[in-house]
Amino acid sequence: MLRVPDLAAIRDPGAYLFTVASNLARDLARRERPDRTVLDVDDPLVQEELAELPGFAGQLDAEQRVRRLTEVLHQLPPKCHAAVVMQFWQGLSYEEIAQRLGVSTHMVKKYLSQAMVHCRRRMRRLR
Repeated sequence: MLRVPDLAAIRDPGAYLFTVASNLARDLARRERPDRTVLDVDDPLVQEELAELPGFAGQLDAEQRVRRLTEVLHQLPPKCHAAVVMQFWQGLSYEEIAQRLGVSTHMVKKYLSQAMVHCRRRMRRLR
């Protein structure tokens, strides 16, 4: 949310956060397909896809989505959770996250990928 120049433009911060996590999970699920295609999260096409609203967003009210997303994010391992917080709440780069966590940028990408898969799977089950 720190990357958004005008926070007033976000009508529902909870839904916005849910969308970010859901899209992360969707991207990671694509990475885990049998073909193991590598997906670059810095790619403009991927970023465009991340901006899409998930199809099931309208099925649940915003409060439920936020509660569920919070629950799912707290299930992540500590460093994985920290990487998500630093990336999406604090707006840090992979390099900055790597430095703070004491890991490589590759590991940061792996943490974020794990978070996407976890969130996608758990949010799908909680519908």
